[in-house]
Amino acid sequence: HVQLVESGGGSVQAGGSLRLSCVASGFTRSPYCMGWFRQAPGKEREGVASIERSGRTNYAESVSGRFTISKDNAWNTLYLQMNSLQPEDTAMYYCATLNLAGCWGAIRRGVSDYRGQGTQVTVS
Repeated sequence: HVQLVESGGGSVQAGGSLRLSCVASGFTRSPYCMGWFRQAPGKEREGVASIERSGRTNYAESVSGRFTISKDNAWNTLYLQMNSLQPEDTAMYYCATLNLAGCWGAIRRGVSDYRGQGTQVTVS
């Protein structure tokens, strides 16, 4: 069965960096799109970034220029490099997959076929 397992979260001071990883398994074929979204307590789920099989990436305006999404060539592992972290970045971060062309519109709304259990990021 499909499984997404995130890691790399933690607590950092403002201005610091973290690198999230998501190991994907159980896919018979690599998903068309993978992405990250986040959810803070009391707030709606927010798409952070997506990457398509073509390599095209998209970012939320709030993280553009600070976060970088990438994947390994085998699509086994998805990454999110987060620099210049701010307290407003504090949230649970989830890895997600979606078999949809032009998937950013869906990912930014938190729509996914599969998602992981999340990893907590706290910035103080």
